[in-house]
Amino acid sequence: MSFCLTASRLMKASEVRKLCAELRNDPAILVLEMELKKEWYKRKMASAPTLAIAHK
Repeated sequence: MSFCLTASRLMKASEVRKLCAELRNDPAILVLEMELKKEWYKRKMASAPTLAIAHK
């Protein structure tokens, strides 16, 4: 999953790398990411046609 990082000021590349590393290692964000992936997978499977319908 990808995130869009926005800043209210120009940041040095080292600051961006540090911030991204902090976000990547934050357990709360990891849990949120897993929940979003599960929800996305459920929606994807619900909208996918089943084999029984495809053969009619």
